[in-house]
Amino acid sequence: MATLTVHSAGPGLTVQDLGRPGWQAQGLPTGGAADPLALLEGAALLGLNPADAVVEMMGFGGTFSVDQATRIALTGAVMQADIDGTPVPHNTTQFLPAQAKLTIRAAQRGVYGYLRLAGGIATDPIMGSRATHLTAGIGARLQPGDRLPLGSDLNRMRAQQRLTAPDRFSGGTIRIMPGPQTDFFDPQTKDAFCNTQFHRSQSGNRQGVRLDYTGDSFSTSGALTHVSDLIVPGDIQITGEGVPYVLLAECQTIGGYPRIGSVIPADLPTIAQAAPDTPLQFTFLTIAEADATATSHEAQLRAITKLCQPMIRDPHDIADLLRYQLISGATPGDDLERP
Repeated sequence: MATLTVHSAGPGLTVQDLGRPGWQAQGLPTGGAADPLALLEGAALLGLNPADAVVEMMGFGGTFSVDQATRIALTGAVMQADIDGTPVPHNTTQFLPAQAKLTIRAAQRGVYGYLRLAGGIATDPIMGSRATHLTAGIGARLQPGDRLPLGSDLNRMRAQQRLTAPDRFSGGTIRIMPGPQTDFFDPQTKDAFCNTQFHRSQSGNRQGVRLDYTGDSFSTSGALTHVSDLIVPGDIQITGEGVPYVLLAECQTIGGYPRIGSVIPADLPTIAQAAPDTPLQFTFLTIAEADATATSHEAQLRAITKLCQPMIRDPHDIADLLRYQLISGATPGDDLERP
């Protein structure tokens, strides 16, 4: 079995997948990647299972190597990266030779970057998932010296791909839908909320992000009488000080702060990838309009796969052109195994 070795690690490196649904009644949120769209993008590029586990990098990457050559893709936040000094472009299939050093540096755009390796990280699942959940004590941050097993690449002959993904790093208008507590806020407060220019605060993690703004605080008339109930990622809680927090993948399952609305799943990756000071504004959809935006991971993967395009390189840019098989229809069969 191939192995990924972590030589150096940023402070927020964890193994993540699409999470472990079905445990909220026991107090365990689904969790999983802060930006699940980035996992689907990596799966589309490599032609692999979107549920495979990846390395999530919050703000900064690290240095990695594999003991068997494999395909990789970097998705999510745009991070400067290279393989033994050769730059690695974002959202593009790459070949990582055995023992070569993949170095991933700070995020230039966005917050959460993802390293997907063909075959996925094959650690033992816990409760049906390999996702790290730090507050629940499942898994741990990756450290230098960690060695992670990798699964088999089931689509290794897929042509090198690239993907131009829509921008989700610049903030902008976020769509929210009403929830069971939205009517606790009077119409003037809801209008003021939608007319306020927020900025993503410095405070934030996988549980949620704080929104900074200037102006009057947001509150309900009976804020102290609310009973704690179920909360989910996307919910916008208004604290007792009138400060909004948008909940993310690793939020708790029960909360008592009133919620003015909930970010629709399609726009939640934009919140997760908003770096500090990114401008954000909100607009309400009706329940019917929000339902119309809902789509499954399978449908998203099919749509993203259609956006992937084979890499076409200028021969002038290929330093080792004569090493390639240039006769149409013939191949030695081990192209992807050779460094």
